[in-house]
Amino acid sequence: MKITQLTVYPVKSLQGIDVTQSEIHAHGLAWDRRWMLVDAHQRFVTQRQLPALATVSVALTADSLVLSHPAVAPISISLEEPQGNLRLVSVWDDHCKALAESEAVSAWLETALGEQAKGISLVRFATAFTRAVEEDFLAGGEAHTYFADGYPFLVTTTGSLDALNQALVAGGNPPVPMNRFRPNIVVACDDAWAEDRWATLATDACRLTLRKPCQRCKITTVDQQTGTIPTQAEPLKTLLALNTQPHLKGAHFGQNATLTAGEGSVIRVGDAVFVTPREA
Repeated sequence: MKITQLTVYPVKSLQGIDVTQSEIHAHGLAWDRRWMLVDAHQRFVTQRQLPALATVSVALTADSLVLSHPAVAPISISLEEPQGNLRLVSVWDDHCKALAESEAVSAWLETALGEQAKGISLVRFATAFTRAVEEDFLAGGEAHTYFADGYPFLVTTTGSLDALNQALVAGGNPPVPMNRFRPNIVVACDDAWAEDRWATLATDACRLTLRKPCQRCKITTVDQQTGTIPTQAEPLKTLLALNTQPHLKGAHFGQNATLTAGEGSVIRVGDAVFVTPREA
């Protein structure tokens, strides 16, 4: 088995960037989820509330984060941390310290996305602050992340996507691409749902521990190119029917993971991966 795709999402819920390699850190791939959109109450905003966020593309240069949209000229944001007072923002039940980007970014978002983006601002995770991962699945260990939903890495496999798409087509629905699930690391593997039986996943440079299945939400129904919802219930309806995690409620796809060895090393597309099975 090998890594077939690496994707970084610098801004939570905007488009990702497929990369051929990345430094890997305890908090995630380099630059992953460093920024986030918040509303006037400083609460996170994602494609759950605003599917059109999927139409904003993201790039990283040597010194800038660049946002692009067909409706407006691109805007560049310096990678240097902005000056100013810390702001307390929320992601689910976590309260995090963040730094606000300029009001020009807010104006740009409203121009790009229209009235629905009014009042939204862009914030950057304050790296002096640590956001801990929930302890329930860490077996006594510790982990932290930036603005990801809960874990620093999401691992999926090609075999599981193939199995899901076979079920979708059999039910008269179109197949979906992997970007519906917004993974960080995709492993080429013929065995469907194999990742649910892995305890660890390693390359020659690093090792991840797979902590818990990833419960999926309605973002999986958003077309990641158009920001529209072609079929409201899919692929969630089919995932529920497949019931790949019979002991858990909801639909699941992929595994949340933390880094347990290899801080600062480089992970690459094409890297061979080695797994250890989960104890029965």
